Amino acid sequence: MTQAPALRAVLWDFGGVFSSSPFDAFARYERERGLPDGLLRRINSINPDDNAWAKLERAEITAQAFDAAFDAEARALGHAVPGSDVLRLLFGEIRPAMVEALRRCRAVFRTACITNNFGDLGPGVVSADRERAWREVTGLFDFVLESSKVGVRKPEPAIYLMACERLGIAPAEAVYLDDLGINLKPAKALGMATIKVTDPDVAIVELERVTGLVLR
Repeated sequence: MTQAPALRAVLWDFGGVFSSSPFDAFARYERERGLPDGLLRRINSINPDDNAWAKLERAEITAQAFDAAFDAEARALGHAVPGSDVLRLLFGEIRPAMVEALRRCRAVFRTACITNNFGDLGPGVVSADRERAWREVTGLFDFVLESSKVGVRKPEPAIYLMACERLGIAPAEAVYLDDLGINLKPAKALGMATIKVTDPDVAIVELERVTGLVLR
């Protein structure tokens, strides 16, 4: 029987893992404006590889162009939703327990963040305090692989392979945490262990099992 490779790295998504889920903010926005439940996620699921969201995450359009492009996609479904509104919903509250788990993991394993993000969003999108808190967390990783800088995004397998190459590991030597199943599937197909983050406390328990560490 072939022995599984030893774990060498812990890879993480950011939004919805280290911060509160943007989907909660989406739902609140929809309720406050009388929009159909799930509208924002529905817009993002239409033509998911080439819609306004995908183009922004690959830095193919600016935040200003996204504002109009997302609104056009929303209007095609009968609603007005400026893209700038959506961007403001993405920066959730930091989860201290998950940050502590990262601190303990990085004492033993290589760590990296794979995030679908954007280039310069301009002023007024996120508060200075919120941006500072996010930067403090990202500074804990060995490195952060950003879709807007490398030109590919999750769930494209290439971005996971980039992370492994930079870490000098095989995919089977990593565990990957993300709040979206669609982003976990390619990681698992490449050979990574995967953990879906819905309840962060449950995810930390699972990560303890995989790493053999006490993370709380």
